[in-house]
Amino acid sequence: MPAIEIRPARAGDAALILRFIRELAAYERAEHEVVATESDIRAALSGDGPARGLVCSVDGEEAGFALYFFNYSTWQGRKGLYLEDLYLTPAHRKVGAGKALLQHLARIAVAEGCGRFEWSVLDWNEPALQFYRSIGAWPMDEWVRYRLAGPALAAFAGSGDT
Repeated sequence: MPAIEIRPARAGDAALILRFIRELAAYERAEHEVVATESDIRAALSGDGPARGLVCSVDGEEAGFALYFFNYSTWQGRKGLYLEDLYLTPAHRKVGAGKALLQHLARIAVAEGCGRFEWSVLDWNEPALQFYRSIGAWPMDEWVRYRLAGPALAAFAGSGDT
């Protein structure tokens, strides 16, 4: 059984995390969408930054990361934990590290009094879908996610329409 260690990410992990983010984006066929810099990641992980992170090592080798933040549920009247990204290098998959990361995050959610722990996954990522189902997570099929970003966000914000 491999030795899996999980520790909080620090601002000094920015280069490592950005490398993992780029690997994840390549896997998701969206590498061209990564515009984050080490400075952005460092700022996000700073004490008052919006994100929290974990770094996972397997047998002493840096293997992956998870980045998350807290949101709020009006229906529950409590905060929730949203997992923005979880990534493990291909060499460190199927050794229990992904499950360990998710369990670590679940413990954080419980300790913080969160009413839920959520994340998104691409609909074609069958290995991830099967894994998430195996731990008791379920898809939110009735919800459709929307996004405003880049020029569309700027145009809508500046349109002046009410």
